[in-house]
Amino acid sequence: MRKTAHKYDRVGSEIRKELSEIISYEIKDPRISGMTSVTDVEVTPDLKYCKVFISVLGDEDAEKSTIEGLKSAAGFIRKKLAASVNLRNTPELNFVSDTSIRYGIEMSKRIDEILGKEEEAKRESTDQKD
Repeated sequence: MRKTAHKYDRVGSEIRKELSEIISYEIKDPRISGMTSVTDVEVTPDLKYCKVFISVLGDEDAEKSTIEGLKSAAGFIRKKLAASVNLRNTPELNFVSDTSIRYGIEMSKRIDEILGKEEEAKRESTDQKD
């Protein structure tokens, strides 16, 4: 791993931490769900752009309205970020929905269904033998 790659990871981690605080405690937009978390941050090598992955606990409508609220508050968030993170240039924020948690929950449910059906089939086959 290059030395500079580690720098971007540290900067991204610090931005993620600060964005979590700003979104949780300083934004009063009713469109933004209370159960919003910043799951990851990707910073470009020139530190001018930042892709922020957002996860929202709730349905798709809550997720869409939260992303819209965050996009409309991007200037305010960026100003707060500039005050808390010491960078020459504060990156432009691009909010993206992170569906990996929802996907993981869906896969877990499917696996549980399949395992439940297999258990049921095993019980039926043992009942028929008796």
